[in-house]
Amino acid sequence: MRTTDHAAAVVVGGSLAGLMAALGLAKFGITVTVLERSGPQPRSGAALGGAESNLHRLLGPDGLAGPEATAAALDGSRLHLQSWAQAHDLLRRAAEADPHIDLVHGARVVEAGQDATSAWARTADGAIHRGDLVVGADGHRSVVRRAVAPERPDATFAGYVIWLGIAEETELDLEAWPPGMDIFDAGTDCLLGYPLAESAPPGRRRLGWAWFDPRRNDLLRATGCVDGDVVQHSLRPADLPASLIAELDAEAAQWPAAWREAVRACLRRGGVTGTPVAEYVPDRLVRGRIALVGDAAHVSTPMTGRGFGVALTDAEVLADEVAKAVAEARADAIPAALRSYQERSLGRARELVESGQRFSRSFAG
Repeated sequence: MRTTDHAAAVVVGGSLAGLMAALGLAKFGITVTVLERSGPQPRSGAALGGAESNLHRLLGPDGLAGPEATAAALDGSRLHLQSWAQAHDLLRRAAEADPHIDLVHGARVVEAGQDATSAWARTADGAIHRGDLVVGADGHRSVVRRAVAPERPDATFAGYVIWLGIAEETELDLEAWPPGMDIFDAGTDCLLGYPLAESAPPGRRRLGWAWFDPRRNDLLRATGCVDGDVVQHSLRPADLPASLIAELDAEAAQWPAAWREAVRACLRRGGVTGTPVAEYVPDRLVRGRIALVGDAAHVSTPMTGRGFGVALTDAEVLADEVAKAVAEARADAIPAALRSYQERSLGRARELVESGQRFSRSFAG
C-alpha cells in the first residue's frame, strides 16, 4: 500500500461531481487522474440552484481545495454562481491549479475493473489508467456503474422531458424583474424559474428556467432520446425541429409574463435543450476498489433541487474515508474505506431519489 503522499486515484468524469471528488482527494495529498471524454469548455446552459453557497463551502479557505488552487481559481473575486457553466468553470480552474490533479480531456472510458491490489479504467484508445481506487463520476449513463452494479446498470426514464434555457436581460422587455425563484403549475406542465447572478447590474442579469413537460414522450422515443426505459441522450438546440419550436412558443402563453418572455427569447435564439429525466435508486455505491459519486451513484429529478449538494457531500465523505485508509497503509484499507463511504452515503442517496420519484409519479403518471 502506498503512503498518503503517493496514493493514487482515477476519477472517471470531469463534470461537477468528478471535479469535486478530485479536489477532495487531492486535499489529502492523493494523486488524482481525471478522465473526461469532452473538451474543457462547458457543455450545459442549465441553471444550478444552490451552487453559490455550496461552492463557497467547497473552495473557501476551509473547503476542499488547497490555498494555492483556491487563489488561482478565484482571482480575488467573490463567488456569484448559479449556473452549471459557471460552477464547472470555477471547479475546472481549481483542478488545473492543483499540483496533485492531472485533468485529461478527450479520454472516453469504455471499461472499468480491478484486481487484488489496484483498480483501472480503460479508454477508447486502449490506454489503461491504474490507481488504488477508481471513482465513477460519469453521469447517469455511467460506464463505471456497470462494474459496481452489473445486475442493474441503467437509470430509467421518469416519463417526462425538461426544456432548459437561460435568457439574457438584453433579450427581454420586462416591466419588472422577478425577485426570486418561482414555481408554476399549469395542470399538465410545470415551470421552475429563478434569476441568475443576482449581483449583476441591471442590463446584465439573466433568468434561468426549467419547463417540465410530460407530453412529448413519443417525440423522445422517435428521436432516440429514450430507448425502452433508458435515456440515451438529450435533444440539443440544433435537434429541435421548427414545428416543435413553434409549438413551445405557443404553449409558453400559459406562463406569467416574465417567464413567458424568457422562454420565447431562448426559443428565438436557439438556446433551448430538451433533457429526458432519468432516475436511479442505488442498491450499492461501491464494489471492492471502485466507488460511485454524483449522478453515477444516484440519479434524481432536478425538481428535488438537491443533486448538486448531495454530490458535494459524496465527494467530502469519500475523501474523508479514503484519507483515513491510506494513512493506515494496510493492503485492505481502500476496500474497507469504500465500504465505510457506502455505509455513510447509501441511505442519503436513496432518500434523495425516492423523494423525487414521488413527484415524478404524480406528475407523469
